[in-house]
Amino acid sequence: MAFDGLGTFGVWQPHPQFTPHSARELEELGFGTIWLGGSPPVDWDGYEQLLAATESLVVATSIVNVWASAPEAAADTYLRLDDKFPGRFLLGIGAGHREQTTDYTKPYDALVDYLDVLDARGVPRHGRALAALGPRVARLARDRTAGALPYLTVPEHTAQLREILGPDALVAVEHKVVLDTDAERARARGRERAGFYLGLTNYVNNLRRFGFDDTDLTAPGGDRYIDAVVAHGSAAQIIDRLAEHRRAGADHVALQVLDDDALATLRTLAPLLSEHLK
Repeated sequence: MAFDGLGTFGVWQPHPQFTPHSARELEELGFGTIWLGGSPPVDWDGYEQLLAATESLVVATSIVNVWASAPEAAADTYLRLDDKFPGRFLLGIGAGHREQTTDYTKPYDALVDYLDVLDARGVPRHGRALAALGPRVARLARDRTAGALPYLTVPEHTAQLREILGPDALVAVEHKVVLDTDAERARARGRERAGFYLGLTNYVNNLRRFGFDDTDLTAPGGDRYIDAVVAHGSAAQIIDRLAEHRRAGADHVALQVLDDDALATLRTLAPLLSEHLK
């Protein structure tokens, strides 16, 4: 059962960057969901502030790290927010990265154990989703959550996930954006963010499944890698790139804008995104 109400397009940012004011404007622009990145803690007081400032916007974590936040606390936060703001909070969880977590052992088992506690605490399957790249975690997302939240991905991967998850589960992908028609300048901006991920094994291994090699994936990243994971160019070119995920089977695409003034870029793109939906 997929989570209802996400809308077709959302906005991904590190969680401290969202404010009640920006959340309200994003809702007015037509974005359905804000995705709180940077492993937000489950006791963060910003969840309620963002929800209270908006009418229908979904607030989703992307993701709560299972090594950093206890499942009991995550369940308590979900149940409290869902009681006060029904259907507007999605608990995205994931195992993070081996390179950043000293306790990173048997991540699949850790996810299963976390979901077991959420079950016991009464968090419904449709209220949670999993960060999923490989097929095994994708199947876990299909069987025990609303669906999958892939990050740093390409449309070919989206299509694979849709095949694994079937027609009903959620596939909500993140994609980076730079609104700049100067390709070299846009790639340089993209590398400032996307180059970092080439030091994380799970992302690199996933991209290798789709034909990327050392030329592409050696930090700070070859042009082919940057062009694949950072949509850049004119507004129309960016919309076309994001639409590839939709054609590949994504229910929802979350834009992570890398420009200095992310809100200005989102204001520019919002009317075209709305037009795309017609």
